Amino acid sequence: MNIKETLFELSDAVSIGNITDASDKAYKILSQYADTTQNGINVIGKIKGNSEYTLMLEAHIDEVGFVVTDIDDNGFLSVKNCGGIDLRMLPSRTVVIHGKEKITGVFCATPPHLGGVKEYDDISALKIDTLLGEKAKDVVSVGDFVTFNQKATDLNDTRVTGKSFDNRAGVVCLLALAKKLSGKQLPFNVVFALTDQEELGHRGAKTTVFDVSPDEAIALDVSFADAPDVPSNECGKLSGGAMIGISPVLDKQISKKLIAIAKDNNMPYQTEVMGGRTGTNGDVISISKSGVKTGLVSIPLRNMHTDVEIIDIKDIENVCDLLEKYILGGNAQC
Repeated sequence: MNIKETLFELSDAVSIGNITDASDKAYKILSQYADTTQNGINVIGKIKGNSEYTLMLEAHIDEVGFVVTDIDDNGFLSVKNCGGIDLRMLPSRTVVIHGKEKITGVFCATPPHLGGVKEYDDISALKIDTLLGEKAKDVVSVGDFVTFNQKATDLNDTRVTGKSFDNRAGVVCLLALAKKLSGKQLPFNVVFALTDQEELGHRGAKTTVFDVSPDEAIALDVSFADAPDVPSNECGKLSGGAMIGISPVLDKQISKKLIAIAKDNNMPYQTEVMGGRTGTNGDVISISKSGVKTGLVSIPLRNMHTDVEIIDIKDIENVCDLLEKYILGGNAQC
């Protein structure tokens, strides 16, 4: 499996609400390497090891988007956002409306000549133009989902841009890791959990813990990469390698072992220090059931929750290599 090609395929697909295109594609790939089941958007694959100890590797596969709340007689849609979205970047963006058929819409952008220069702080002030006029109600219904209309593309060297790299980048990393581990003698069970509804409050990861009952877990997500006006102590570096989480809510030993592996193997890495919550599924995994020892590894990403997110393919490869060495080295706390 080619990491970039698979990332592009999953990025261009959709997983939001009851639309499972991306998770369906991920299920087909993961089932080649692991004993895999699918429950809605949640996908769980297992490779059995030489002990009953179970390490769960988790990455969420859902994406941010919108849901239609109203359709006026002129074919303009009102929507609510599903997940956190920076409203400033929406005017003039094209979107896909998943109605009775897929149609393209455009977030309206009032020209500055007519007073259109303003900061949006309420999504109800933004409308999507379907260009269908009164016929829009024949195709679109209240409750239909809306997603960004963007195809993943190359930038330069190994850097790429697209929508939903948060967190299809993490998903692709786990799919590549499953391929690497398939057929090998593992010291413990490894479960790959591709979870739903992280963007809506970490819902899928919490229920997955009850399905898997892991002894230990590592959440894999994206985190903020360097950009203009972002303090260096609040972000990682694009192309800087794995961002290893350090936080009171994470297991200290997992973090230390990941750092030691990176150092011993001259692998690029960076630390991400948080004073409490990590804002990832690691938060809920660690306190589900009777509690799970949890680590966190993130892939640096620019322009989070937009349709032009940027990552470096090399960072995905480095994270994959780090987790492979963690597993094959028997570093789980058996």
